[in-house]
Amino acid sequence: MTATRTILVSGDRAAPVVAAATALHAARRGLRTVLLAADDPHRTLDAALGVRLEAAPTAYAPGLTVARTDEQAAFRHALGEIGGRLKPALDLLGADPLDPEELTSLPGTARLALLRALPAADADVLVVLAPPPADLIATLALPEQLERYLARLVPEQRQAARALRPLLAGLAGVPMPADWLYEARGKAAGALAAARAAITAPGTSVRLVTSADAHPFDELRRIRAGLALHGHLPDAVVVHGVLPDAATGSPDPWLAALARRRQDELAALAAGCADLPVLTTGPAEATPEAVADRLYGTGPGPGPRPAGPWTVEDRLAADGLLVWHLDLPGADRADLDLVRRGDELVVGLGAHRRVLTLPSALRRCTVAGAGLHDGVLAVRFTPDPALWPR
Repeated sequence: MTATRTILVSGDRAAPVVAAATALHAARRGLRTVLLAADDPHRTLDAALGVRLEAAPTAYAPGLTVARTDEQAAFRHALGEIGGRLKPALDLLGADPLDPEELTSLPGTARLALLRALPAADADVLVVLAPPPADLIATLALPEQLERYLARLVPEQRQAARALRPLLAGLAGVPMPADWLYEARGKAAGALAAARAAITAPGTSVRLVTSADAHPFDELRRIRAGLALHGHLPDAVVVHGVLPDAATGSPDPWLAALARRRQDELAALAAGCADLPVLTTGPAEATPEAVADRLYGTGPGPGPRPAGPWTVEDRLAADGLLVWHLDLPGADRADLDLVRRGDELVVGLGAHRRVLTLPSALRRCTVAGAGLHDGVLAVRFTPDPALWPR
């Protein structure tokens, strides 16, 4: 079975038409394609396609099926995993359980719905109209974060829980649900592992979209840095609604000046994203079919760009240092925050944060400093004499 190529399309108001165009292009090339709307409360993708998307997949064009994530179903599924286990406690408190019809999804359920949908896709190509970039980055980071919380709060080793069970039962007056708790932990860990495998698969990538009149170029830099922090590199940036070159010679001075300014902005964006394709569409291309022709032509389109490994450079012989190189294109020194905590390094980039486990050699070192140059964070370590072998 061929692995699914997953393209997460994220950006501003132009993202729906680019997602639809990307899916149509894949279907035209004979690939079984699914277009999924995730966290699209205003149904902008529905408007781009001219159909109403529902949770049940619907055929839209030859080879193309369209659907939307079902937050309500994801929420009910999550509660269903523990609802029966909670009934004795609810009975003890005299509380009535909620009927399924009463359940309303909570904030954050959309992220869980997307994570649940990714591993379940049965297609050659899965195109997702993803949440806006900041929310998408948080969604992509969620499996790793939840796995960390599970390991800390509900460790796999049951010995401590078994030893404390009689004491806890005596204090609370009810049996402690240690067995089902760990059973639920195992199911959650399995679901998180499946979601993380889909996110980190070689065929999964993010495609960023911006409107030409939105001037979001600084924001794009921060988005790229946030994605890189969690191990993701965008496969392309799509700029929608670019004015034609001929507009610079318009007899209308205002239009000519606007076109020249937009050309300068686009050139600056391309220079700042020299390591990835910058694709453009014109203002006249309103339909997904026309946008697909302009963006991709008859070729396959941009391919995934897996992030390279973060390497440790051995400079012990030269200057007594080990240097950990973290590739973070788009990162700005003013946004950077580093904290060493035990065997971990907490890296913050503005609103984004990740807890990294140090490579084994660096755990026996102390942090000597750090520097950011050309999008690469270099963290310097010196061996701790008390821990480093002589």
